[in-house]
Amino acid sequence: MTDTPQRPYQNPLIERYSSTEMAHLWGPERRISTWRSLWIALAESEQELGLPISDLQIAQLRKFQSNLNLHVAAKFERIRRHDVMAHVEAYGEQCPDAKPIIHLGATSCFVTDNADLVLLREGLRLVARRLASTILCMSEFAKAERALPCLGFTHLQPAQPTTVGKRCCLWIYDLVLDLHEIEHRIDTLCARSAKGTTGTQASFLELFEGDHGKVRQLEALVSKKLGFDKTYAVTGQTYPRKVDSQILDALSGVAQSLHKTATDLRLLANRKELEEPFEEKQIGSSAMAYKRNPMRSERICSLTRFVMSMQSSPAMTVATQWMERTLDDSANRRLVIPQSFLAIDASLVLMQNVADGLVVYPKTIAKNLAAELPFMATENIMMKAVSAGGDRQELHERIRVHSVEAARRVKAEGEANDLMDRLRGDEAFAKVDLDAATNPLDFVGRAPEQVDEFIEEHIEPIRQRYGDSGDLSVEVNV
Repeated sequence: MTDTPQRPYQNPLIERYSSTEMAHLWGPERRISTWRSLWIALAESEQELGLPISDLQIAQLRKFQSNLNLHVAAKFERIRRHDVMAHVEAYGEQCPDAKPIIHLGATSCFVTDNADLVLLREGLRLVARRLASTILCMSEFAKAERALPCLGFTHLQPAQPTTVGKRCCLWIYDLVLDLHEIEHRIDTLCARSAKGTTGTQASFLELFEGDHGKVRQLEALVSKKLGFDKTYAVTGQTYPRKVDSQILDALSGVAQSLHKTATDLRLLANRKELEEPFEEKQIGSSAMAYKRNPMRSERICSLTRFVMSMQSSPAMTVATQWMERTLDDSANRRLVIPQSFLAIDASLVLMQNVADGLVVYPKTIAKNLAAELPFMATENIMMKAVSAGGDRQELHERIRVHSVEAARRVKAEGEANDLMDRLRGDEAFAKVDLDAATNPLDFVGRAPEQVDEFIEEHIEPIRQRYGDSGDLSVEVNV
């Protein structure tokens, strides 16, 4: 037994991983103050269109927009079992003159859905800024290592060399494509605005005594006050749940890219070529004190796998929204949407932290490349020997025999690759400068130039749009 009071489960996305910016965005204070801004926008718009709503009533609503009495709302919700009406009553206690016109003509989804759209827009903007910061940070690493040759891999087997910087550009470009998709989602997001209980605007048509023009004006006015240029063309009780699915697809896309990059970093750490930052007092293993585990990259993989798993929930919600709406979306969305944003935010913070402190081991990279480069150089060596007067078919056979034996020694005996020594001892290659024929930079093609062009054409425009986003926190808590 213990005297320590027991705490309920705490969400680790809040306690351990996500930034304060994203955590506060999805917190109750931000959500309810956004609800109240919607009630204000509705009252203002209705007043502008001639309904009997006074300046005093609107002034009261404005006064208490951010002065929340959440404990009062909680009391009402236990009685009413309805979150929106609980907050209507709590707001009404603070604004007694305005109480009769709060929520006038609206359905619950007027506040819940429009507020969600506002929060989704801000969440996407924050993700875009973090993506841009991560891209810019990684591009500095790519620029610095633009011409460092390294072994390339296809099928996770040694392949034609590339450079460390060019490989990093592969990671970055995935994120650039993700940024374009996130920006597209921001640009196409609309307001639900004042659509009514089943999307027919019947209650507002009644308020304005059958004046269709004023109902349309109301919809446009409210949308504008929320900062949206457009509203969804038609809705049921909610905005199209397809929108949630599209946004989660975009977040999943970011997660896929980060997972791929973090996995590559883990593999390269295993080869001792790259290493994520490791703090002076950090412990890699409770048992094996020498270990430097890539724990940040592993955590990125863990969090992004969670985001990818969330992708299916809004898809199933879209598929099962009967007729004008069913409420089985509500609890699911309260879990899936905020947590997906929190997890992708945490993953981007981690990736920027990793990219900002990546450690490169050029000698190990060179050693690993040298072990495979002789095999890749054989075609060039053969062409040089032909140019020096040799017979192409005979040279091919000699190289084949030497290569097979060198590979056997490497695989079966664990010996170093001695192919170059074998060729040096073969009179058929006496006129070939074998050292010059195995210069790593001769095998990377245009990789350094591709890094330069990529940064100029694709990264600099992002830098121009986003700057350095230096005001965002990038602290890794654990």
